[in-house]
Amino acid sequence: MSLGTLDRRPPPLFRQGTSALNKLLLCGALAVLLMVADTRWGLTGPLRSALATVLAPVQRVLLSPLQAFENLGDRLRGAEAAMKAEAEARERLAAQALVLARSRNLQAENEHLRRLLALRDTLPVQTLAAEVLFESGDLYARRVVIDRGARDALHPGAPVIDERGVLGQLQRVHAGTSELVLLTDRDSSIPVQNARSQALHIAVGGERSAGLELRFVAANADIREGDVLRTSGLDGVYPPGLPVARVESVQRQADSVFAKVTARPYAVADRARQVLVLRPLPGVAEARAEAALAPPPAARPPAKGSRP
Repeated sequence: MSLGTLDRRPPPLFRQGTSALNKLLLCGALAVLLMVADTRWGLTGPLRSALATVLAPVQRVLLSPLQAFENLGDRLRGAEAAMKAEAEARERLAAQALVLARSRNLQAENEHLRRLLALRDTLPVQTLAAEVLFESGDLYARRVVIDRGARDALHPGAPVIDERGVLGQLQRVHAGTSELVLLTDRDSSIPVQNARSQALHIAVGGERSAGLELRFVAANADIREGDVLRTSGLDGVYPPGLPVARVESVQRQADSVFAKVTARPYAVADRARQVLVLRPLPGVAEARAEAALAPPPAARPPAKGSRP
């Protein structure tokens, strides 16, 4: 065989065709073109959507073992937390059983004493559920609007509470809405009683972040941080015994006869969504009407046997 008849082409394994540099330049130009086209016209958006739709089942199948493992871990942690919560609940239930027994004894003694003293029984207060619509945008006032009004037989001055304690009282009542003035408003005040010392105080609204302030508290008064303040019921607006606030700070100064006492309300308007509007206390409206119609002391006729 002559040398001229030999096939001098490289075998298929070593055939390169287009050079590697040309392939690199072609792929680079194609990538730049696709990026520009995708940026300006979004050509690859439908392609991405189609690929995502096709690959979604595959992704779910691949992620299923990991999700099953995570769900198993969540179940184990949830079961452990539930067992711990159950143990704590049993402990609280056992502690509350003793408190309940004492409360029943105190209630029975209270009823017995009221019967001996011929005092009237504590009458239940009627309530009306309402929902907070929005909070007033006034920076210098603390007011919210609820979805109850004159159509629901509400009147200005009605107290409003939530599950934590006293929120405030109604100031303006419209047909379907009412404006609620919060305890922290600077024009708001409420008579309170210290649950520990039974001392009476007047709590007024302070600054927006200060909560409540107790005015005219003597420097040597028996009041401490952490004392619970409840409604005294002496104003005839709020029923007695409702939680109002907790004493936060007591500052006594040597050059002042009064102490500076601030308290943090239990009820916070930012967390209140459902509230209860309390109806007027039974007998209070009639007593106020009689007091308003009664003549002043100077106009009353002198009693028999008294000197003119």
